[in-house]
Amino acid sequence: MATKTANGRVTVEQTPVVIPDLTVKDCLSVIPTHCLQRSAVKSLAYVVWDFILIGAIYKGTTAADGFLDPAHLDLPHPLLYPAARFSLWALYSFAVGLVATGLWVCAHECGHRAFSDYKLLDDTVGWVLHSGLGVPYHSWRITHAKHHASTAHLTQDQVFVPKTRSERKLPEFDPTQEDLAGSSVSEKVMAELWEALGDSPLGAMYGAATYLIGGWPMYLITNASGQRRYPAGTNHFNPSAIMFSARQWGAIILSDIGIFLWMGVLGTWIYYRGFAEVFRLYLAPYLWVNHWLVLITFLQHTDPLLPHYRAPEFTFTRGALSTLDRNLLGDLGPIMAWIGACTTHGISETHVLHHVSSKIPHYNAWEAADALRKRLEQSGLKLQGRPGGWAEVYRVYKACKFVEDEGDIVFYKDAHGFAYTRPVFNDSGASDSGVEFEKS
Repeated sequence: MATKTANGRVTVEQTPVVIPDLTVKDCLSVIPTHCLQRSAVKSLAYVVWDFILIGAIYKGTTAADGFLDPAHLDLPHPLLYPAARFSLWALYSFAVGLVATGLWVCAHECGHRAFSDYKLLDDTVGWVLHSGLGVPYHSWRITHAKHHASTAHLTQDQVFVPKTRSERKLPEFDPTQEDLAGSSVSEKVMAELWEALGDSPLGAMYGAATYLIGGWPMYLITNASGQRRYPAGTNHFNPSAIMFSARQWGAIILSDIGIFLWMGVLGTWIYYRGFAEVFRLYLAPYLWVNHWLVLITFLQHTDPLLPHYRAPEFTFTRGALSTLDRNLLGDLGPIMAWIGACTTHGISETHVLHHVSSKIPHYNAWEAADALRKRLEQSGLKLQGRPGGWAEVYRVYKACKFVEDEGDIVFYKDAHGFAYTRPVFNDSGASDSGVEFEKS
């Protein structure tokens, strides 16, 4: 809710967000011990099941395709046959893309040692699956571990790092025209910021769409949306890149070999069978996998509700709890929410838990996440975001434009300079007959 004051400033009501003071022990203590157990057999069974499901989708699609001709189906216009065939294979790519994202999640768990108790098995399965999806396994495993160690740290996190006011080349902060917290901004500053940052609906849709389609490969190749203190040319394929140590050189080369083999297989397939078949059966679902990966992770780590920290206020637990659980496809109804959660193994629905303890396998994460949520709610933390989907990407893309260069705890501001949340701190040492106080 916004109100205009007599001095020409607009003030918005901000939602208080609790800054956690919990320890890792506090969070882990409520998780049932059996949830930490990993089973190689069970994990491999999920991989096999995903491949069976992809095969079933392919078989069902090719069978249905065989009926889309005048000999089997009478349609009122000849152009409806290619239109129906296009729609059928588009649905195939969507469905396979979701299931293949589940395979991506299994490979991701290999990198976290959540797949099994055997490092060699983890690295073998992870390398094969991730290479088959165009991901340099060890390279990304290493930087992803750094992301987990420094989530929401403005100078140490690896991806989805907010741009600051100065990085956006915006007008300098003027305390006479706006407040640092983003609750009050003059109309003059609002107009200046909108001129620099504002998106038309079509512009915002285009920006969000290109981000979803190209964001993942651009991060791997150019460090797009990654840590901006890294030098130009930083990428996941150079064993001498700043993200890697000298002892990791061989692992990066092995990752690159996996990508070269992947590209070789695709090139050979295209040579013998043609680009159209490769695109229809593999590349279109592959683009969906990249899309879901960016959509899921972007919405997990980007929202006006989520704080980002500079070094004086950062702790591992605060970073781990600066993320959201979301019901993937939940905005399309309960059936699609169930499909989204099952095919992607709950990676979007149990993400807060994953940051608290990344070695818990996905099949145990549901129970563990429920236990953790109850503990967090006792401390005033409800880390459940809106359902994950295209509409939510659009909303977040427009709401999260920059953070301030000053302050140890910052929230995103929009293109008018407003932040719709503010930090509050639990004062666990003060009470009156059991009533908790807060200091803002």
